[in-house]
Amino acid sequence: MELLFPLLLVALLVPMFLGVRRQKREAEKVSAMQDNLKVGDRVTTTSGLYGTVVEVDEDTVDLEIAEEIVTTWLRQAVREVRTDDEAVTEEPGTADPAEPAVRPEPEAAAPAAAEETPGQTETRLTKD
Repeated sequence: MELLFPLLLVALLVPMFLGVRRQKREAEKVSAMQDNLKVGDRVTTTSGLYGTVVEVDEDTVDLEIAEEIVTTWLRQAVREVRTDDEAVTEEPGTADPAEPAVRPEPEAAAPAAAEETPGQTETRLTKD
């Protein structure tokens, strides 16, 4: 009975200690990634915004989020550097030949959305 309490403490403290160590390692990786940002890196912010680094200062990073649209962020807001776009589209003819191609029924196909012209967009945005 005397040995039960110390064993119980060890059983509870070891996983907690290992979890803290893993968390510190992850924080160091993120900090190193944020310190090594360079112009041209494609990044994702903690709020989910995708952008390209156009300028790096000591504490801030300027991200181009759209053509000619640049915003300033703290370095700590950068979550990850993207090596390639996650939205990989499958090339025609690269599908697995073992799987049959499934084509939707003409009635079940969704109607194509009509694109807005620049004039329509401006009219919609400037309405009262």
